[in-house]
Amino acid sequence: MQKKLTITVDEEVYTGLYKTVGPRKISKFVEDLVRPYVIRPNMELSYSQMAKDKKREAEALDWAETTFQDIAHEKG
Repeated sequence: MQKKLTITVDEEVYTGLYKTVGPRKISKFVEDLVRPYVIRPNMELSYSQMAKDKKREAEALDWAETTFQDIAHEKG
């Protein structure tokens, strides 16, 4: 469901939005820009689901071990 929101911006900002984004596209632009800051995914659930992926976990462990071995062999 969508909700209507009225915001106030400087005229110069509005003109820039209108020219850059285009008429009738400003709402979508603002929503896409703001969404990552206000809609947070359930990180605990996401991590739990990733941990259940045995192939992914094995690849991640292999990558981490290889990286640490490479670092250990670098000369400082």
